[in-house]
Amino acid sequence: MTAVTDQDHTERPDRRGDTSCDDDRPERDDREHGHPGEDGRGAAGPSGEGGHDTAGGPLREGRTGPAGPARRTGTDASPWDDGLIARRMTGNGGEGPFAGAESRGPGPQAVPPLAYDTTLRLRLEALRELVGSSRTRLDNRTLAEAGRVLQEAAVRRRLSGQHTVVAIAGATGSGKSQLFNALAGVPISETGVRRPTTAAPIACSWSDGAASLIERLGIPPRLRRRPLQATVDADERLRGLVLVDLPDHDSAAVQHREQVDRVLALVDAVIWVVDPEKYADAMLHERYLRPMAAHAEVMFVVLNQIDRLPGEAAEQVLDDLRRLLDEDGIALGEYGEPGTTVLALSALTGDGVGDLREALARFVVERGAPARRISADVDVAAARLWPVYATRRRAGLSEEAREEFSDRLADAVGATAAGEAAERAWLRNANRACGTPWLRLWRWCQDRGDPITGRQLLRGQPDEEITARQRVEQAVRTVADRASAGLPAPWAQAVREAAARGAQGLPEALDALAVRAGLPPGRPPRPGWWPVAVLVQASMTLLQFVGGLWLLGQIIGVVPPNLGVPVLLMVIGIVGGPLIEWSCRMAARGPARRYGQEAERRLREAAAGCGRARVLDPVAAELLRYLEVREQYGRVVGVGAGAGTVTGVGTGARIGGG
Repeated sequence: MTAVTDQDHTERPDRRGDTSCDDDRPERDDREHGHPGEDGRGAAGPSGEGGHDTAGGPLREGRTGPAGPARRTGTDASPWDDGLIARRMTGNGGEGPFAGAESRGPGPQAVPPLAYDTTLRLRLEALRELVGSSRTRLDNRTLAEAGRVLQEAAVRRRLSGQHTVVAIAGATGSGKSQLFNALAGVPISETGVRRPTTAAPIACSWSDGAASLIERLGIPPRLRRRPLQATVDADERLRGLVLVDLPDHDSAAVQHREQVDRVLALVDAVIWVVDPEKYADAMLHERYLRPMAAHAEVMFVVLNQIDRLPGEAAEQVLDDLRRLLDEDGIALGEYGEPGTTVLALSALTGDGVGDLREALARFVVERGAPARRISADVDVAAARLWPVYATRRRAGLSEEAREEFSDRLADAVGATAAGEAAERAWLRNANRACGTPWLRLWRWCQDRGDPITGRQLLRGQPDEEITARQRVEQAVRTVADRASAGLPAPWAQAVREAAARGAQGLPEALDALAVRAGLPPGRPPRPGWWPVAVLVQASMTLLQFVGGLWLLGQIIGVVPPNLGVPVLLMVIGIVGGPLIEWSCRMAARGPARRYGQEAERRLREAAAGCGRARVLDPVAAELLRYLEVREQYGRVVGVGAGAGTVTGVGTGARIGGG
């Protein structure tokens, strides 16, 4: 069975007067009902040779027509018959209709699968881990290209590593099908003035074992060919080449352009065929060449139809083509440097075709095109992921930002006011213990209606509570903005969401914390000198009572008159009591200040710990995840873990971009 093009529903007569499909109906009916055909078998056997396929090309040499040897059976089939060749059925020794089955020779030879080098394997593994760890942060559309590259790399690795699939692409009228035929040494792909001429990809394999590769391209058996045997024998280095002729990339038929885009994403290399009229076409450069700049090492750019250019015009056009490719960012493989090979030739006259065949032979012998294509695909996928994984700004939480956040929470919970209240409570307690009884009685009457301030903090008024809540919310927004500044948008959003989740219930937790950690229950602790001061103050009071009773006894006449001693005792008690109280107050300032500072510190630490557990730790966890994917992204790009650094991850992070 020979191939027919997709747009042909009626078989075109070949150059030797082949019959149409209408003449095929009786024989088809015979086959459908199990009647033997003219070759004596229930189904038509392999066809006679020497005819042309539907693309206008003669079948490979060695097959015979009416005057040639008898048709071969499966036992004497050529080693080329690996199921890739669709064969034409004949009857009575002449060319007949097209059968619907392939004639297969011996089974396809086993070929080793493609092997990637260590660097590419590590990059693919890093990309796989990067995609897996990013699915909760990035949408599927962002990761779609990376996922496609991983899938195609895995599929290509399981297929033949001894074959190189090269597509020939070009615009309408560029002569790519003519070049395809020239390389194959036989007219396989149909050429002509009708546009578009090529309606579906046609594959030509120079050796066995490429069936799975061609099936991956979606090319049916009827569109698979073999080159002229003399062409294969002329250059053994081309064994392993699979050449694919694509439809026009600028075809008016949408399905043709879709096929071009689909196959270009799967082949190992591509030959771009341009002509002197369309080599600067904006569609070619903007839609294909510029986006494929990373694939320069697996591209050929061929200026065809140089036979139409007079004198030195071909060299001038070729130089301008090189200039345009350089502007597209495509590295040119000149002076031994890796890059795109640029050639000028004429597929019609054969001028320069040998140079292209020689370049293709070196390219195929290297067996490195599939891996270079996958590596370039990884480069492109990594470049597209750059905005969501890396920026050139420094990002993260500084020590200053964390301290400011803790201070804001401490202010919201009233740590400073709590420390001052603790200091006043300590002083008041000291005054009560060391003050004179008369002063204590007066203060007791004054403070009788007031609540005890030394045992617990007073709860704020509603407007104060609202202000405290607003301070907490402002503190969370500020630290989230500082932590997310400089991060790529998805990770910045994740940091802000983590902070927002932690802020839920934070004001209430701080209020409960203020009650628990503000002041310990009971009275403040007393220093060692406190009992002595209390005893001395009691002695002063006792002296006042003794002096007073003595004077009273003298007035009554119970005690003999002697004013000096009782007056002296009363003066000592009256003056000594306030003096001792003042001395105790001076001595109590230091311990009271330390007590207040300790209460403030304890409340600040409690507020900071609550804020760290609820906000800073989740934010730091997000920054750490970003660091991990950033380092993974660096391995994908091939720059190791030097893409960024993080410090202080436990309580916040600083990320250095570059």
